[in-house]
Amino acid sequence: MDLDPITAASFAIIDREIGSHPWGWTEAEYSIIRRVIHATADFEFKYLLRFSPGAIWAGIRALRNQVPLVTDVGLVAQGVKNHLALRLPNALVNALDLAPLERGVETRSALGMAQALGQYPGAMVVIGNAPTALAKLCELYPTLPNPPALVIAAPVGFVNVLEAKAQLAEVPIPQIAVQGRKGGSPAAAAITNALIDLATLEPPHQVTGSAD
Repeated sequence: MDLDPITAASFAIIDREIGSHPWGWTEAEYSIIRRVIHATADFEFKYLLRFSPGAIWAGIRALRNQVPLVTDVGLVAQGVKNHLALRLPNALVNALDLAPLERGVETRSALGMAQALGQYPGAMVVIGNAPTALAKLCELYPTLPNPPALVIAAPVGFVNVLEAKAQLAEVPIPQIAVQGRKGGSPAAAAITNALIDLATLEPPHQVTGSAD
């Protein structure tokens, strides 16, 4: 993968400060963690990323099979749009665009996610802002005939964030999640863009250590 000089220099600084991989990461996991640190300038993310077994390969397969990517908000979609367009033909959908203009009891993020899960079965879901969108996904999971291929969960904040992430941890679905209150659109987009890079490596067997 060719990097622009500033990104390459930034990655080199991150590599130097991280040192050898003392945390037992695979190469694929580290490529995602490094990208999140690069996007956020926050080394604490090295402690916060959680990968369910097989999650990275699930994401790679989904991207190579051209499943749609569903984001919770436009900021996440904007963070992925250009990187995706240069590499893969997958559709990119902002769930909030599917929500009714007026909310009822539930937030528009939750309503939009419910619509997206119905319209785009088996999609890769990327959540970088709204915990209510993640909670709605977890609520609907038992009813979905074709659940998401992968959930990237990085909602951020103080209200309902820990609860939504705890809900997701109980759902038997491939997932890459940011633990704790941190997250955000840049982190969610960075995880997705790192997966796009892994999915477009040639030959595919260069993706090592990601099938655990």
